[in-house]
Amino acid sequence: MGRRYANIVGAIATGAILIIGSESIQAQPQGGQRPNVRRMPPPRHVPNLNNPRDRWIAMPPEDRKIFQKNAERWMKMGPEERKVLREREQAYRARVKLEVDAALRDSGLRLEGEKREQFEQRYLQERRRIEYELRQETEAKRQQQLPALQERLKKEFQEPSPSVKSPSAPAASTSPKK
Repeated sequence: MGRRYANIVGAIATGAILIIGSESIQAQPQGGQRPNVRRMPPPRHVPNLNNPRDRWIAMPPEDRKIFQKNAERWMKMGPEERKVLREREQAYRARVKLEVDAALRDSGLRLEGEKREQFEQRYLQERRRIEYELRQETEAKRQQQLPALQERLKKEFQEPSPSVKSPSAPAASTSPKK
């Protein structure tokens, strides 16, 4: 547990240092430049997604926050909860692996080595994006429908007030109908 905790904390600390460092570099003035001198753009760094540092750098800020919250939740979990989550993740990865293989097969492409890995990474990236968008749409629809549901349930389960009952009406049974 200690090594995993150190790795997670190290990744978070590295990310924070990189963020702070990049902000301070951008804040420094660009003095000493001659006018009409064409500057070359900085070399493009294609992140190696197998390298945790590069993956962290490539993450959008909101994903970093989510990662940090998940890491904190993970550290607070008991061994049984962690075991269940690991098993779920393994099942998910196995299912997605089959889907990636099927997508590759259905596409008719014959990819090997690095090209296959790139295809898998891109497929997974796009799949996560689609799943995220679907979750957002589902949540938006749920939020739209909840007020009507709550109102319906309120009417269904609301007991009539005693002042509304008329003395000539027979007393209604409070037991539920079958």
